Amino acid sequence: MRKNSNGVTFLPLLFGTAGVPISSKDRSSEGGVRRIRELDLGALELEFVQGVRMGEEKAKKVGAVAQEDNVALSCHAPYYINLNSREPEKITASRDRILHTSRLSKILGVRSVIFHPAFNHDDPSNVVLERVVRELSLVRDTLDAEENHVVLRPETTGKGTQFGDLAETIRISKEVPGVLPCIDFSHLHARTNGRYNSYDEFCEILDLTAEELGDRWVKNVHFHISGIEYGLKGEKRHLVLKESDLRYEELMKACHSFGVEGLAICESPNLEDDALLLQRTYLALAK
Repeated sequence: MRKNSNGVTFLPLLFGTAGVPISSKDRSSEGGVRRIRELDLGALELEFVQGVRMGEEKAKKVGAVAQEDNVALSCHAPYYINLNSREPEKITASRDRILHTSRLSKILGVRSVIFHPAFNHDDPSNVVLERVVRELSLVRDTLDAEENHVVLRPETTGKGTQFGDLAETIRISKEVPGVLPCIDFSHLHARTNGRYNSYDEFCEILDLTAEELGDRWVKNVHFHISGIEYGLKGEKRHLVLKESDLRYEELMKACHSFGVEGLAICESPNLEDDALLLQRTYLALAK
């Protein structure tokens, strides 16, 4: 824990859930925000993974509740994004989905828009990278013209067939202004079939990203964390942390050691239980 310029204690890393907490009796987005505050968590990721189905008036209400309750919001764009599609109309639709999510995010007061950027389709990494950078640059140009400063966050992915290992995700962020990684530690653990699962390896991830992207990332990180089942081809499904082999205590130790600031979103099946577990583990290190 630290103190800001006004002497108020704050938590550098805010913990929250991917979607409305399971225990929320009110299943609306506003209800989810209020439940996050009741649980004494600090963040909520709004999941638009099946499509953006929220109007502007609703977004204004949700944003107002989040501001009132001091809950940081992020948004996950639809799954149906592939900036390396063989079909031009699907690439256009992918850009539009990112734009739609980003425009609503501005109304919500959201910090970041998270998305899975592309599938490889047996193309070399450098070819996919070039295409993703080109398409995201077009999205960024449109948003900048609209004075929309939401951060676009390509997510590290859990399978080798998906574009988005750590190096690729960092490279996109270096090539396109207004882009930073969403580092999903569970995905990196799964796509390497069990690597990235110790304090030193977690530090390796943080050190490389900090070295390449500097304070603009260190002071504004976005993490996804959960237990995960995986095989030779990578991710299979999310698990509860204590039912998985992810060494979350060592991950929290690495995050605390590096002093990163931002959001840590839990995607475990038990959502808030594991978000609270991560927060307690992190807070114990700060004492």
